[in-house]
Parts: sequence; structure tokens; C-alpha cells
Amino acid sequence: MHGEYKVPGGKLVVVDLDVESADRGEVLRDVRVAGDFFLEPDEAILDIDRALNGAPADATAEQLAARVEAALPPGTVMFGFTAEAVGIAVRRAVAHATDWTDYDWQLIHDAPQSPVLHMALDEVLTAEVAAGRRPPTLRMWEWGAPAVVIGSFQSLRNEVDARALEEHGMTVVRRISGGGAMFIEPGNTITYSLSVPDALVRGLSFADSYAYLDDWVLGALDGMGVKAWYQPLNDIATESGKIAGAAQKRLAGAAGATGAVLHHVTMAYDIDADKMLDVLRIGREKLSDKGTKSARKRVDPLRRQTGLPRDAVMRRMIESFRDRHGLTEGSVTPEEMARARELAAGKFGSEEWTARIP
Repeated sequence: MHGEYKVPGGKLVVVDLDVESADRGEVLRDVRVAGDFFLEPDEAILDIDRALNGAPADATAEQLAARVEAALPPGTVMFGFTAEAVGIAVRRAVAHATDWTDYDWQLIHDAPQSPVLHMALDEVLTAEVAAGRRPPTLRMWEWGAPAVVIGSFQSLRNEVDARALEEHGMTVVRRISGGGAMFIEPGNTITYSLSVPDALVRGLSFADSYAYLDDWVLGALDGMGVKAWYQPLNDIATESGKIAGAAQKRLAGAAGATGAVLHHVTMAYDIDADKMLDVLRIGREKLSDKGTKSARKRVDPLRRQTGLPRDAVMRRMIESFRDRHGLTEGSVTPEEMARARELAAGKFGSEEWTARIP
């Protein structure tokens, strides 16, 4: 079995191993850890292998990491990886996880769409990946109208000021993933979705999968001079403040299919903080004693940090993904679009869905 795990912002950990039956159940055998990390002393790599050899095959990443840490000689230096990263790589090997390079990735970057159609496209495209009818897809959004997008489990009235929403000509839509509200203005927002087979994140905890799926973005930002990191659970941040938030939804596959993960991220290219605080109730509550200046500090736009036009930032992001994982131009099929329009009208545009938690 073979497993790989790229530490977000760090190095690659590779594990090859066998699993065999023993009196106490299945155990790991012939474990070989490798990678482009740095480790001192040199012979500590053999201590890691020995610590994992004989471990229960169903041990968690945390349990495997504890075995590794207990076996390392005093003064060991691990640079670019951790004992936990080794544990995750082992879990991915046992779970038969796939790697980014196992797939032919497709890019969808179409004309601006309405907020409700974007919600529907996320569900439809991810369902098609889950069914095995669509390759893993990176979709770059173009917003056709301003909106507030609330999480699947948020209360509509608690999150949005209906009067301010109407005053500013905005609509509110509810997505299928959890998380918090997103304040969207077409020229000020960068949003993308990843629709991926669930095999890509096997062996990762729910929390680890967030950073794993966005590591390419950190690389893209670094190339634009922005030093960013993942702030658990689902924020991308810099020293100047938060620049993006992520959310996920897992979709089961039909019989014979493995399922898929929808991972989408909204980034603040620029922001009208006054309008945001007027529309979002939660924003007012969080910042009631700090004012608009704190709102600007809390969410620090990419426009200021990169000095680049929005289109250039998006182009750099696409190039970064293509350089790492390969990417071919694609499009939404007529069948997918027809289904998305049905969902937009019958589900995402309905009061029943939007106000399902009043």
C-alpha cells in the first residue's frame, strides 16, 4: 500500500507498507517512510519505520504519531513535517487514498451567473463527480449580482438585516455546506469550488482535509507576495487579517460510486465594510465595540495585499493549480446546466429552502 501527504506549507511525506493478519488483528508490516523533508539525526528515519512496524492497521493518525514521537531519539529535529503528518500518510495508505496526480483535472470558468444558479451548479457538478460521470473539477465563479450567501444551518433572520438587504439591492441565498455568511459583490469577490472524489481525502480528518485541498492556493498567494496560512478550521489568513473562508459538503455516490466532496472558498479581493456591517447582523455583533476600522482589519482584501487587478489574481491562481496538478479547459454540459436550472428554480430560489431555518 502507498500513501502520500503534502504538509500544508511544508514537505511531502510518502509511506509504503503492507498489512498482514496477526493474533491481535491486522497490523502494519515493512513500513518505509520517505519524502523531501529534513530530519536529524539521519538514522532517525529507521526509528520511525520501526515504531510503525507492528502497529494496528486501524490505529488513528494521532495514535501512530504518538508511536513515532516515543521512538525518536532526544534532540531529533523534524523540518517540513511532523509525526502527525507521518500518521496521516499511513492512514491514507491503508485507506487506499488517491493523489492529485491520479486525476485529469478540468477547469470551468464561465460567464457571470446568478447567485441561485451558482448554488445549484455546486450541487450538480459535485453529484456528477460522485457518480463518476465528471472528472474532478476546479470551478472559478463569476458573480452576476451581489448577494449574501448563508450556511446550510444558519438562521436567516439572525444573519441578515432584510431592510438593509433590500436597500442595497442584494439577495440572500442558502448554500448546501455549513459555515458562516459570505458578503458578495461581483467585482470585490473571488470564489472557487473544488468538486473532488472522496478518495482524494481518505485518511484525512475533516479538519485536515480543508488545509489539504487549499494548499495550492497558499502557493499561489506566496507567488503574489502574500504570506498566508490556514487558520483552523476554515480560514485563510495573513498577518494583516483574514482573506478567505472555506466550507465543505460531502455527497454520497450511487451504487458502485465512491462519493465526492464539495470544497468551496470565498476570498475578499476588496470589501465595502460599511455596507457589509449594515447587511450582516453577525458582523455588527462581532464588531459592535470596535467599529468599521476593525471590520477592515478583520477581513483584509487581496487588492491591497497583492497590488494586482482581480482578473490577474484569478489568473495566477489558475496557473498555480495547473502547474501543480495539471488542468484542462472544460465547461458545464447542457445536461448539467439543465439540471442546475431546475434546482435553482425549485430549490435554491425557493422561500422554503432559503428560510428553512427562519
